[in-house]
Amino acid sequence: MFMLLSRYWWVLIVRGALAILFGVAIPLGITTFVKPDVTLAVLILVFGTYAFVDGVSAIGTATSGRTMTQDWWILLLQGGLGIGIGVLALVSLAATAEGLLVYIALWAAAVGALQLVAADRLPHELTGEWWLAAGGVLGVAFGTLMIWHPGADALALAWVIVGYAIVSGVVLLVGGLDIHRARKHALTA
Repeated sequence: MFMLLSRYWWVLIVRGALAILFGVAIPLGITTFVKPDVTLAVLILVFGTYAFVDGVSAIGTATSGRTMTQDWWILLLQGGLGIGIGVLALVSLAATAEGLLVYIALWAAAVGALQLVAADRLPHELTGEWWLAAGGVLGVAFGTLMIWHPGADALALAWVIVGYAIVSGVVLLVGGLDIHRARKHALTA
C-alpha cells in the first residue's frame, strides 16, 4: 500500500484540496441562496459532484497502481462508493434533507472504514500512518453522528458537513505531504 500511495502522493493532496474546496463551496451556496429548498439543492449538487470526482480519482489511482500492491482494491472500492453515491445524489436532486443525510453518512462511514483498513496495511515503521487512521476514524464518527441526527434541517446539516469536509481535507493534505516526505526519505536512504 505504501508503494501505491507514495507513487501517487499528489492525488491525496488533490483529494484533500477538493474536500476543502467542497467545504468552502457549501457556505458560499448557503449565503447566495437563503431559501431552504434551494440550499438543499445546492448542497446535493455540490456533494454529488465532489463524491463523484473523488471516486474517479480513487479509481484512477487504484487501477494505475494495481501492480504495486495487493491492497489496491481498497482504493478501488472507495472510488466505486464515491461514484455510486455521487451519481445517486445527482440523479435525485429532489431528495430530502434526510435522504441527503443518509447518502453522506453512508459514504463517509464506508470510506472511513476503508481508510482504517488501509492504515492497518501500511508499514508501521512509517512515521505518519496516523493521518490515514485519523481520517478513517473521522469518517466513521462523522457518518455515525449524521445517522443519529435524522430530521436535521438543511442549514444545520450543511454546517456539520462543512466542518467534516474541511477537517478531512486537511487530513488528506497532511497525509499526502507525509507520504511524499517518507518517499523522498526512502529514496535517499
